[in-house]
Amino acid sequence: MSTLAVLGCMWGDEAKAKIVDFLGDNADVVVRFQGGSNAGHTICVDDKKYVFHSVPSGILYPGTKCVIGAGVVIEPFDLMAEIAELEAHNISFTGRLYIDERAGVVLPLHKDLDAGSEISSGAHKIGTTKRGIGPAYSDMVARVGIRLGDLQYPEWLRSRLQNIYSYHKIERSDADIENETSRLHEIWKQMQGYICQVDNLLRKWYLDDQYILFEGAQGTLLDVSYGTYPFVTSSHTMAGGISTGCGVPMRYVDKIIGVYKAYCTRVGDGPFPTELNDAIGDKIRVQGNEFGSTTGRPRRCGWFDAVAAQYTARLNGIDAAAVTLLDVLSGLEEIKICTGYWHNGVKLREIPTNPLIMGEVVPEYLSMKGWDKDITEIRSINKLPRAAQDYLEAIQDMLEIPIEIVSVGKNRNQTIVIK
Repeated sequence: MSTLAVLGCMWGDEAKAKIVDFLGDNADVVVRFQGGSNAGHTICVDDKKYVFHSVPSGILYPGTKCVIGAGVVIEPFDLMAEIAELEAHNISFTGRLYIDERAGVVLPLHKDLDAGSEISSGAHKIGTTKRGIGPAYSDMVARVGIRLGDLQYPEWLRSRLQNIYSYHKIERSDADIENETSRLHEIWKQMQGYICQVDNLLRKWYLDDQYILFEGAQGTLLDVSYGTYPFVTSSHTMAGGISTGCGVPMRYVDKIIGVYKAYCTRVGDGPFPTELNDAIGDKIRVQGNEFGSTTGRPRRCGWFDAVAAQYTARLNGIDAAAVTLLDVLSGLEEIKICTGYWHNGVKLREIPTNPLIMGEVVPEYLSMKGWDKDITEIRSINKLPRAAQDYLEAIQDMLEIPIEIVSVGKNRNQTIVIK
């Protein structure tokens, strides 16, 4: 196997970064192919925590090359600040970071638009991170956006800035445009050593049989087309986003691992059939430290939703699953899995695509016995409490794909490999 994709398969925050980090010790290349700094990937190594927003998680391995594809949108000043912060921890980027010149640029304009807008569906706010990601993607689709390669050419960049402000009907003086042009051209000079066409490199590395790991951001249920629209992100978070996001054909992807939490979480508004607005939900939130690494917002918590999980497994063509944060459920007397949706007395055969219906479904549950034992030091599936093994087996049976990795703690070594 020369390539592997690790994808979040629910509403994001599935601890993908830990799985990427765990599997990345042998990776020659780790690739980010979509999203932006709205993604918060947290990795704990030897009780030291690293939070990544745009830099691929593989940067913690000194011999690993890291790639940011054209499908990512980048705030260049924030990215350079993130790089500087990691370099302060003795992490080297020399000859290790490659950024596609076609990646979209997040401008201060986009942050202002994001912060000043009330993106909503009816009375419900979408709940963006206010980092300008959605507006930047919107401008790319509208063909008024600016790409990293544009920053190299001041006259062209100046005309593109004038165009984008005109498109948004925002007046800017010539002096303001000139100042922004100068700032962006200067940051280009700092970044230019990282800029390239990554599809050519990935193709070469693939043909050289290098181990390439594709790192997804957010989760499949936030995909702009197949997620719980309109409560979604602005990019393609599923497997197909790999091809469009970094310019390699899907046949280059040999295996896809889907990451699922042992329970469900969601940030912001949007339908969440298994949400727990009670003491159990509060307990899971506290035990799982369910607060956003990017926004700090408390996450909504609920039982594992096998209906939604089956849907995302099919969409992505998942080959195997990783189940994370199993340790968070320790201490619960009863644990539930959603096995079906009911709406107006009728059991649904498919997941609803309309948010109104999805918000009205009544979950059907399988109740299972919980366990009290602390499992954070367990490294073998057979040494888990019988109830924990039964829970994993039930999820595996419902997904109809094997569970190969189980995370029982936040640190890299708190991981059980089944295969």
